[in-house]
Amino acid sequence: MSLDRAQRRALLGHPGGWIACGFGSGLSPLAPGTAGSLAALLPWPLLRELPWPWYLVLLALGFALGVWAANVAMARLQRSDPGCVVIDEFVGQWLALLPLVFAPRGWPWLLAGFALFRLFDIWKPWPVSWADRRVGGGLGVMLDDVIAGAYAALMLALALYLSAPG
Repeated sequence: MSLDRAQRRALLGHPGGWIACGFGSGLSPLAPGTAGSLAALLPWPLLRELPWPWYLVLLALGFALGVWAANVAMARLQRSDPGCVVIDEFVGQWLALLPLVFAPRGWPWLLAGFALFRLFDIWKPWPVSWADRRVGGGLGVMLDDVIAGAYAALMLALALYLSAPG
């Protein structure tokens, strides 16, 4: 979805709009969801240093903030789930990378977590597809990506486990 000048002004005229569009990453003309997921990797070196309980608190706060910000963006743009809203990709991507908080293994694993999240976010297996179609508002925007992130985290954890020496 391409935004015209008035829509950009309406969206970015509120702090919730900036948060919802991933601080501008969701305004990418090509693949805004992928751009949002890539932008979510920028703070990852700092986030992975958090103790895991704090990491989970950050995910929960990010989810709540995302619901609010997505609602702000949808109200300002008068559209449900506009493509420029990518705060859900941030939280989903960070959830997908949760296993790396426990077992850091380097950038190939980071790329695997990124790819797995994008796969489940695009493919939308059940219940991701259910949440995408049936849950509305900011909660629905956030929920499908969190479920996709959980799928990706489970697959990444399994891959880490299977690749562990002896």
